[in-house]
Amino acid sequence: MISRRDFLQTGMAASAILGASSFGQWGRLAAQQALTQDQLTRFDTFGNVSLIHVTDIHAQLKPLYFREPSINIGVGDNKGKVPHVTGADFRRLYGIDDGSPAHYALSSGDFTALAQGYGRVGGLDRVATVINQIRADRPDALLLDGGDTWHGSYTCYQTEGQDMVNVMNALKPDAMTFHWEFTLGSDRVNELVEGLPFAALGQNIFDAEWDEPAELFPPYKFFERGGVKIAVIGQAFPYMPIANPGWMFPEYAFGIRDEHMQEMVDEVRAQGAELVVLLSHNGFDVDKKMAGIVTGIDVILSGHTHDALPEPVLVGETIIVASGSNGKFVSRVDLDVRDGRMMGFRHKLIPIFSDVIAPDPEMTALIDAQRAPFADQLSEVIGQTSSLLYRRGNFNGTWDDLICDALLSEREADIALSPGVRWGPSILPGQDITREDIWNVTSMTYGQAYRTEMTGEFLHVVLEDVADNLFNPDPYYQQGGDMVRTGGLGYRIDISKPQGSRITDLTLLKTGEAIDPSKSYVIAGWASVNEGTEGPMIWDVVEDHIARLGTVTINPNTSVTVTGL
Repeated sequence: MISRRDFLQTGMAASAILGASSFGQWGRLAAQQALTQDQLTRFDTFGNVSLIHVTDIHAQLKPLYFREPSINIGVGDNKGKVPHVTGADFRRLYGIDDGSPAHYALSSGDFTALAQGYGRVGGLDRVATVINQIRADRPDALLLDGGDTWHGSYTCYQTEGQDMVNVMNALKPDAMTFHWEFTLGSDRVNELVEGLPFAALGQNIFDAEWDEPAELFPPYKFFERGGVKIAVIGQAFPYMPIANPGWMFPEYAFGIRDEHMQEMVDEVRAQGAELVVLLSHNGFDVDKKMAGIVTGIDVILSGHTHDALPEPVLVGETIIVASGSNGKFVSRVDLDVRDGRMMGFRHKLIPIFSDVIAPDPEMTALIDAQRAPFADQLSEVIGQTSSLLYRRGNFNGTWDDLICDALLSEREADIALSPGVRWGPSILPGQDITREDIWNVTSMTYGQAYRTEMTGEFLHVVLEDVADNLFNPDPYYQQGGDMVRTGGLGYRIDISKPQGSRITDLTLLKTGEAIDPSKSYVIAGWASVNEGTEGPMIWDVVEDHIARLGTVTINPNTSVTVTGL
């Protein structure tokens, strides 16, 4: 008799051929460059339960350009495995034709040319259209938001998240979990959560003083859908006080807490859960490790690392779904749940091509109302770019090069440091750069641009610590985003080395001299997690720099040499 795991594994293997994921279908249509909304959203309804997943929207209400990473390095057991496969290798893996919209949506090659042909992606009024269409087919589908929703734009900053709360409430999600939301400060988060008409989940959000689960964030919620008793468990970003300023939410503690997760899975199973769904903001590699440790999870809806995968990944009997970021994709997962077990699934990663999917008029009106008080500020043109501006990738992207250039110039520094965050849309060559564009890559509640001195030795320690957050072979110790971006500094990194010995050959670019461990250098940066950091806000620094230049040109950055791949 075929086992349940064998059944699921067979379904995964067949999906690339038979279209069980439905990705192959739209990929082939995309190659014809004749997409329609019906083709993008067409789905062969399956089983008795539907899940809809969105995550990492980062407060992006309107259509945008978003380039996927060309470099996403995997280490340890994840070396060479998705999502750490990019570019042409990614397209070969999934049978994606070069030049197709699938190529444009899911990989970085020829991005500028493809973007000019296929247009913007995302826009929550388009997302609303897709969600409404799924609900028309499966009215009791569960809509689940993976977090990083109330952060990342001018209007979100100015309204302390209220614009996103208003828009997301209109989408009527059933549950969400959290990460950057907490950087609004715990008082504001508490206020917003108390008013939500849906569940705010986090089995790993604890009261810091008593080390007990925080009452405001229940670990799970039950739903009855399709005749199935479903438990949705929330997992907030585990490393909040490390990656973000803990002084902003001192009463809360986080952590992976996989032992507590197992207790929660066992608890909901004991209460009759026939399907267990983990709504996670762990990041994909952490979710893979957790799936191998915690038993009894049927589906993990993964967030935080912004990965967009056209097929779920199977770990044991758990399927892991990655739905991208910035409103660029919506995932639909249909499940066949019988006799208290998940027996099969169909999945579709739906790309939100903004010129193909019609906007929902009610949502468009609501979005425009949120933005109306700030329309003049959002639309003001600060300069232009002759270069593609993008952020994603393990090392410097051109947006971060521009930010580092601004810090070096405006703050009169030797070296600039910019955090390796993943959020932020792209801008095509020839486009205007508006104030909104600048805020889309800098907006946060601790955006002070500091100016300080560091010895060469301390700078080396900082780089080594950040590198270990990214390249530690154990996913549970990968506690940050991508590598800190640098300006005015060159170095070599061997990712195969242990902590403390990855970074060598530090060079001050303006002189070509080696960094002296005993010498002090003027460092400009932003997004310090330290309370009381002083300096102008980073968006003002970048705006002044762009305005002074008029037209921005970013030359290829060859300052970092990566080895040990």
